[in-house]
Amino acid sequence: MRAAAAILAGAALLLWPAVLNGYPLVFSDTGGFLHQTLGPLMLWDKPWIYGPLLHLTHWRVSLWLPMVAQGLVVSHLLWLVQRALGGAAAGRHLAVCLVAALLTGAPFTGAMLMPDVFAPVVVLALFLLGPGRGSLGAGERGWVVALASVGIAAHLSHLPLAAAMVALALLAGLPRRRGIVDAAWVAVPVVAAVVLLLVTNLVGHGRLALSPHGATFMLARLQADGPATEVIRDRCPDAGWYLCAFVDRLPMDANDFLWRPDSPVNRDAAGQPRFLGGALISAEAGKIVSETLRAHPVAVMEAVLSNTLRQMVTVGVGDTLGAENLATALRPRIAEGFPPRELAAFDAGMQARGVLAAVVAPLNALDAGVLLLALPLLAWGGWRAWQAGDVVALAYLGAILLGVVVNAAATGGLSGVFPRYQARIAWLLPVAAMLLLSRRRA
Repeated sequence: MRAAAAILAGAALLLWPAVLNGYPLVFSDTGGFLHQTLGPLMLWDKPWIYGPLLHLTHWRVSLWLPMVAQGLVVSHLLWLVQRALGGAAAGRHLAVCLVAALLTGAPFTGAMLMPDVFAPVVVLALFLLGPGRGSLGAGERGWVVALASVGIAAHLSHLPLAAAMVALALLAGLPRRRGIVDAAWVAVPVVAAVVLLLVTNLVGHGRLALSPHGATFMLARLQADGPATEVIRDRCPDAGWYLCAFVDRLPMDANDFLWRPDSPVNRDAAGQPRFLGGALISAEAGKIVSETLRAHPVAVMEAVLSNTLRQMVTVGVGDTLGAENLATALRPRIAEGFPPRELAAFDAGMQARGVLAAVVAPLNALDAGVLLLALPLLAWGGWRAWQAGDVVALAYLGAILLGVVVNAAATGGLSGVFPRYQARIAWLLPVAAMLLLSRRRA
């Protein structure tokens, strides 16, 4: 009962921004995920995973329900990690959650109805299935496997994150001659996530693929960085590509390329709108991306590395808290799928009124300072674990550091550099420092 109470209290601490806002934190994409089941609509740019998960918990009653579920998941995983590191206690758990809630960006990820919440969940869950598996009971292992499976499938950037965790589990288990067993356990949810993506895309898009239209996103990144733009200029007009008509407008910002109503993706050369333009251009995008990788491999690698490094130091919560596009992308979904009181609560929230971002903006400086302080503390905690020959603690530290780096590569390196991408996982650094340095006392 004490453990359950601590996990509940920890979840409440990790969700405080929603209480301040008066409503769960949302993003324009939240409307798309709701539309996956309320429409229903199989969106071209999003896996059909997080939307059904929302529906499984909101029951067309309130979006507070899935947000509470997210907080409980994160709090419970932190409890299990503490146990794997040598001991979970109610007071210690509340202290960890309090630090995460007040000094990091963790609550702005936990209270946000977006699949980003699964990035730290994937890292923690796969650590538990690998080096930390000995602390789990049979039922807990099944729960963590299921959680990791849907978490990996919920966002395509989680696939490389999970693959890196498999490699780490293999290496971390070698000193104990358990590397292959640990890696096999970690690989189970990865395989399950791949199967889930293949099946849902086959049913929804008629294509047995992990991302039927993923080439469009890669093209957006490569044309913004320059290599794909060079290929288009060199090959047009002979290639006969649709984008040949827009050579004079390239390169352009990747986000604008994908989503602006007047971009080449969404409006043709005659000025006519293109419904689902990102899906329509994906076949051509695949050809251009392939040619770009063959023609300019070094330039592509340099661009990916540069974007990865920029993403690693670009952390913040403000770019998810504005009211931009909520009135058109989200509000209609709430109006059509939920009771009137839910819409009234959304409208009354600070975020919908456009004031939340300014209120919490000072927290970004605090978060940055805590992240910088966490680095030497992590080094100290890692040194103590090394001196003690503590393989599990070292594996945990490795999982957190590897997760932060791979997350930056999978998001900023391959998609775009945004503060929210790194904020969703960077909060694991100070939490890891606290857990490692307090382990002996536990």
